[in-house]
Amino acid sequence: MDTITIGAWIGHLGRGLAPRELQCILDVAQGFTTKEIAKHFGISESGVEKRIGDAMLKLGVARRAAAVAEAMRRQIISPLCILLVGLMAMHAALNDGDPMRRAPERRTAQVRIVRRAETLELHA
Repeated sequence: MDTITIGAWIGHLGRGLAPRELQCILDVAQGFTTKEIAKHFGISESGVEKRIGDAMLKLGVARRAAAVAEAMRRQIISPLCILLVGLMAMHAALNDGDPMRRAPERRTAQVRIVRRAETLELHA
């Protein structure tokens, strides 16, 4: 399935929104105004309003923020950070035997032993 990536957001085509509607919703998700979106795509502000309005109608919402939330709920758009977290989780699961991963635990144990030895020396 095809995707559109704009900024820190990824949109999936073929899930209910036309490509231009999806691009506009992705820009709305990034917090851009109608004027900024129009400048970004080289179309008129009324064209942006029309596409956002059409997307909101298809998503069944009345506000832009609700359109972004509904598109996320339907998995039409998602922030790229979710993909990064997923990759990090998979990497951690595959490299569970990594010696660097256990270093803080060893360091904590060493600090406890040293502190206990210092305490015993002070009381002796």
